[in-house]
Amino acid sequence: MKQALVVIDAQQELIDGNNEEQEVFKKDRLIENINFVIQEALTENAFIIFVRDKDVANGQGAGFQVHNEIKIPTNRAIFIDKKATNAFYQTDLLQYLKDKKVDHLVIMGCKTEHCIDTAVRAATVLTFDVTLVADGHSTTDSKSLSAEQIIAHHNETLHGHYNVDNFAVVRNAQDYVFKPNHNQYRAEN
Repeated sequence: MKQALVVIDAQQELIDGNNEEQEVFKKDRLIENINFVIQEALTENAFIIFVRDKDVANGQGAGFQVHNEIKIPTNRAIFIDKKATNAFYQTDLLQYLKDKKVDHLVIMGCKTEHCIDTAVRAATVLTFDVTLVADGHSTTDSKSLSAEQIIAHHNETLHGHYNVDNFAVVRNAQDYVFKPNHNQYRAEN
């Protein structure tokens, strides 16, 4: 089984906030968990992909880059830039994953209710099993829900999300996310 870690929009300005947006909920824990899972990905020889949103910091400068506290394995990581909420839309992500014959994605990053939700759902449609890292994605408060509520809701609704043959499970960073448990989950349902 070939696997990939896909870290979405873990960009400096998005995580730290700016004059218009607050920093994401529990940003230090988010960064710590992303770094932990990157190390696990290296150990498991998984592909490591950083997806950056061109809307963050107008697609330029330090604010656009992956957060400076995230330990990017420069000799192993690739970067894909996107213009839409969907990381697969008009990007090379799907083709890269197909070329590498990846069938399991571990997804982390920002923001929960936008790009993370969309990536998980799109990936299952595109025939990938997905592990969403429960404590590896974050967001900010909306007008009606706190960031903590948004994260909890998405962890609940995306766990077990499926498109007939492929589906998503939600596990914590420390739960050895590169040991997929999708077949066990299939047997129970």
